[in-house]
Amino acid sequence: MAPASAVTFDGTHLVASFDYFARKLDATVTDGALTGTYGSVNPNGKGGAATAFTAKRVAKLVDPAAAPGAPEIYGSWEIAAKSSKGESAWEFRADRPVGKSPVIKTVIQRIDGDTGGLWGTWNGTSYTVGHFTAAGGALYSVTPQADGTLAIRSLLGSVHGAATDLIAKRPSEARKENLPAPTDPTQQTTLKDPKVPLAFSAPDLNGKIVSNTDAEFQGKVVIVAIGGSWCPNCHDEAPFLVSLYQKFHKQGLEVVNLDFEQGDPATDTARLKAFIAHYGIKYPVLAAGTTDQLAEKFPQAVNLNCWPTSFFIGRDGLVKEIHAGFAGPGNTEGHAALERDVTALVEKLLAAPVGSESESAQVR
Repeated sequence: MAPASAVTFDGTHLVASFDYFARKLDATVTDGALTGTYGSVNPNGKGGAATAFTAKRVAKLVDPAAAPGAPEIYGSWEIAAKSSKGESAWEFRADRPVGKSPVIKTVIQRIDGDTGGLWGTWNGTSYTVGHFTAAGGALYSVTPQADGTLAIRSLLGSVHGAATDLIAKRPSEARKENLPAPTDPTQQTTLKDPKVPLAFSAPDLNGKIVSNTDAEFQGKVVIVAIGGSWCPNCHDEAPFLVSLYQKFHKQGLEVVNLDFEQGDPATDTARLKAFIAHYGIKYPVLAAGTTDQLAEKFPQAVNLNCWPTSFFIGRDGLVKEIHAGFAGPGNTEGHAALERDVTALVEKLLAAPVGSESESAQVR
């Protein structure tokens, strides 16, 4: 779990605030258990009511590799899914335990982002995996089936509107059944006319209007990152954008965060300020509107529906690539690949002189 913004503990009563998510943990230690609630600091706002929980120490973890009958499920799987994003499949990945660790790590990767790392052990019939982070809790059972599939059940309700019971198949089996593969993040969102510069204009938190036509962006490589401080995958993306900005800003990279909040005045601004401070963001963060205004503010985009989505703009002012969603650290392999590919893309765009034939063409 990420560090709390503030913590108080009097020996029995624990209060931990996570300002950058506008959430709070309020719990009491009784008979060796931690019992309380976790949720929005503004329960009447868009964050929803707090969730009750009880946490107990685990006396002993069972090594899934050594447990009798524990099957190997490591590697990549695919889950057929119908989501509001238009995707038809998600990836489920299970990583081998590191060293002698008794815990496996799994993750579900959607087009808009991943669930975060889900850790757990074998209980004799299934793996129970989950986490408790600043974004909230997640808990799944993963049960190998006789036909070679995995039955994955969310134990905390529906997942992004999907059913609580999911079936995962190996990619090779999914292809035999003519099931579609997970959507390529670079193909989710497109532009109506790639020859027209991406337009944006919005105020920063001091009220200064920042626009794509400003002098500071001319002849620069620009990442326009769309997100919101309420969005867990945007929190995963922020440290990477900060690292890119620190590494390449002097070479001509600019980053602009177009922030869309949930329309809750009692929460939005304070959370966004805490988000900026928590990740040490030095590039412009603009208050672009509310989530329901996304299509209105970006009429040039087609199928823009993922949080986050990043537009990569070349020195000629044209969009070269659009990347939907973000594979965070919870998806170890996917995150490493994304960092590698995006870094290579930024380096290629920075190396191209303004107006060159190679730079004016679509990169990929």
